[in-house]
Formats: sequence, structure tokens, C-alpha cells
Amino acid sequence: MPILTSAFTALNQIFTPPFRSAFWKVLTLTLAVLAAAGFAIDRLAVHFIESAAALHYPWLVTALSVLTGVGLFIGLAFLIAPVSMLIAGFFLDDLAEKAEADLYPPGQRGRAVPVGQATWLALRFSLVALAVNFAALLVFLLPGVNALVFFVANAYLFGREYFELAALRFRPIEEVQALRRQHAATLFVAGLFIAGFVAVPLLNLVTPLFGVAFMTALHKQIAPPVALARPA
Repeated sequence: MPILTSAFTALNQIFTPPFRSAFWKVLTLTLAVLAAAGFAIDRLAVHFIESAAALHYPWLVTALSVLTGVGLFIGLAFLIAPVSMLIAGFFLDDLAEKAEADLYPPGQRGRAVPVGQATWLALRFSLVALAVNFAALLVFLLPGVNALVFFVANAYLFGREYFELAALRFRPIEEVQALRRQHAATLFVAGLFIAGFVAVPLLNLVTPLFGVAFMTALHKQIAPPVALARPA
């Protein structure tokens, strides 16, 4: 089965030295961005708490303090996936190249997506992930529905975006989109695997690494071979 074969291939690859090196880069930069965001949010919350204290409303100060602590924890947990995806976006071509090295002989591997297009894809991917996860967060308090929305939304998102990132190294965007529509059901199921990574704290930090390796392998399985890599 192409999905299971590709998943096992990706799991083996993300523990190899090249992927571990990329992981530490993504982890370090992600934590730095989250720390900066957390500090900014904390300073803003302190400002509101001090304003409430100046009005002599102790109950409001207590309520704001509790909400700040809970909100900061949930907010930073919510930001981990999109922030790590945005940062990993700058390494995706490099990761795809490493993944392809185990799958294709020299001369049949893809070529780097132009810098401008790669940056736009990474930014778009992160913004869409942020929007989808924010929508899922809105139904967080609805038992059962929240998990369903989270997995369905993220499966669609990840199946679509990671496949495009892998396939664009070989094909023009029009052909990639046609392939994505043709294999929509397969990519949705594959997206469920990646959504599973996002759902697990800490493991979600390696989501971009697994997603790239997974879709690179899956692209090779389900897409017709190309004689030459597309021009850069």
C-alpha cells in the first residue's frame, strides 16, 4: 500500500543525521520565536492587569491573572505547529533533496523551487495552518466535534500542501494541482498521518520533517515518472 510504505520510509529517514541536523535548527528557531511571542503577550497582559489594579478591582486582577496564565499556555501550544512550519519552510527544499537521495538515482531527482516561490509557499502554508487551527480552536470546547474538526481540517491541509511542496520539485504547478485533484482521497488519508504528528505535543515539532519525507516518497509512488526534473 503506497501510503503505509511511504510512511515507513519517512519514519526511517527523519532519524538519519541530515534530518536530525535540520530538526535542531527548526527546534532552536521555533523556541526562540515562541519565547519572543510569549514575552510580548506577557507584557501586554501585565499592562492590562496593572490597569485593572489601578481601578481597585481585586476580582478583576485575579481573573485577568488566571486568564493570562491559561491563555498563554494554550496560545503558545496553538502556535507551535504553524511557527515550526513557517521556519521549516526555509529548509523544505534541502530536506526534500535529502529525502530524494534515498529514492532516486542521480539525474532523476527534483530541482529546487525558486526562492521567491518557495518563500511564498512556506508563508501561505503557515497562514493557512494558522487559520485552520484557529477554526478548530473555536470548537475546542465541543466534546467529540473538536477532535473531528482538528483531524479533518489538518488532514486536508497537510495532504494538499506537503504534496505540492514535494511535487513542485519535479513538475509545473498546473500538473501538480491536477495530480492533487486526481489523488485527493489518497492525499487526505496521508494527511491524517501527518495530522497525528501535530496532535502529539513535542512530536509536532518534527511534523515538517516527516511531512516532507512522507510526501516525497508518496509522490514517487503515485505520480507518473518524469524523464527530467523540471527546470529551476
